[in-house]
Amino acid sequence: MTVFSPAARVRRAVLLGAVCTGLAAGLAGCGEDPDEGTNGVGKLSAAEIEGKARATANAAAAVRLTGTFVSKGGTYKLNMRLKKDGGAGSVTTKDSTFELLRIGDELFMKAGADFWRHDATQPGATFKQEDADAADKLEDKYVKVPKGDPAYDQFRGFTDKDVLLEGLLGLNGSLGKGDREKIAGMRTIKVVGGEDGRGGALDVSLEKKPYPLRLARAGGAGVVQLADWDRDFTLTPPPKDLTVDYGRQLPKASD
Repeated sequence: MTVFSPAARVRRAVLLGAVCTGLAAGLAGCGEDPDEGTNGVGKLSAAEIEGKARATANAAAAVRLTGTFVSKGGTYKLNMRLKKDGGAGSVTTKDSTFELLRIGDELFMKAGADFWRHDATQPGATFKQEDADAADKLEDKYVKVPKGDPAYDQFRGFTDKDVLLEGLLGLNGSLGKGDREKIAGMRTIKVVGGEDGRGGALDVSLEKKPYPLRLARAGGAGVVQLADWDRDFTLTPPPKDLTVDYGRQLPKASD
């Protein structure tokens, strides 16, 4: 049996401690638990983590969603705050930017004249002077979108927390666990879909509730950030002098 002198034992302990410290994130052999101080979802399977994240997102009272996503051939840049009874923010497409505000079932849109004129000036379209006049009147006003207008459901979807998250929070293929990172200062664990994450990647918080914090959509269809979970905000009706109730189907708008 080898007998170490006191000095040798000290040197050996120091060396072992240095090795443990140098290993990434503390291995089990060094007696550290990577899930210590977390909400525990890191110990679950990838499918269970995704399920927890979805359930937490659905139950949350509010969220801020920012980023870019591709849908039906169009690219949209979003900056929306959403809650159970409405939402507010902006949507940018290839051709324009417009603001949306929904309180209950009342939906308002605010955009420049170019937005309202866009379709009427496309090749092959019949441009009417009444369309130009309407566009000038609607510029930078909060236009109430009638429920019967074809655009109502399309634009309402951008302000509906449940609809928007259901369309975004999806991974394709078999699920696996990825890297642990930090997003906005919070520890996360990644759930990846398909081979090499080609089916998308979802970063889920390991602190507090297992909120989804970032989603890279499958096929490079955009990256969205999710923040301010359960942070309430006020939805205020627009000033009456800046509101236009068109009263019938809106002038054909760009999308």
